[in-house]
Amino acid sequence: MKNVPLADIEHVDRAVLPIGTDYPPGHLLDWHEHRRAQFLHGATGVMVVDTADGTWTVPPERAVLIPAATRHRVRMLGVSTRSLYVEPDAVPWWPGTCMVVDVPPLLRELLLAAVEFEADYDLSGREGSIADLLLHEIAARAPLPFHVRIPVSADLAKLCRAYLAAPDTGVTNADWAERTAMSERAFTRRFRAQTGDSPAVWRARARLLAAVPMLRTASVSEVSGRLGYASPAAFTAAFTRAFGAPPSRFTASRRGLRQGARPDQSAGKGRG
Repeated sequence: MKNVPLADIEHVDRAVLPIGTDYPPGHLLDWHEHRRAQFLHGATGVMVVDTADGTWTVPPERAVLIPAATRHRVRMLGVSTRSLYVEPDAVPWWPGTCMVVDVPPLLRELLLAAVEFEADYDLSGREGSIADLLLHEIAARAPLPFHVRIPVSADLAKLCRAYLAAPDTGVTNADWAERTAMSERAFTRRFRAQTGDSPAVWRARARLLAAVPMLRTASVSEVSGRLGYASPAAFTAAFTRAFGAPPSRFTASRRGLRQGARPDQSAGKGRG
């Protein structure tokens, strides 16, 4: 099924409902939640998924697992999605928080096949077997480190979300402490307790996450300069340490059409 709102088929008695949706550039799916768990794969483009607990950046050829009843929003940057909406009882192993994963060729091809199904696809034939195999393949995926935690406290969360929207290398721990009317030591202790990282480490990771969507339209050198790195080599080293692959792997010129996503050309309005 393609460009079909989940609400139109939610009632169908299938544990796995596959939907493909094409989004206009820069589309925002504002805060919402699904009764079902969701496997959200970007066949093209980059997605940024926010929940109350964190932000997950989903590069091309990856996907994010979203737990059932998790309030979230998604920014779509040139994205054509391939989603699975899964009954929670069918996947007791589903993670309790969002998780970015790789999408290897077999899983990608299964997704492409599944979004061609009708809502009431045949459970006993080829289509039912593909749906079962999809869950087996997803269960085998390991988490990738494309996320940062968001603090529980509203004042700290506001600082973090503003920084993610516009990373600024000039921001210091003292600046953030002043904005929250705390000493730098007390602020750092409170921030670390809620995120597991010091503010400086958190900001460094946030800058690297911000690089992923930038690399869709800019070179490694350009992104390095925008994010305040001393050189493209320094940026490449930091990016590779954080994500296990160099930033050149995420540029549009490197990817081209090699992912074989075969997305539809029309832009529809769906619900992610």
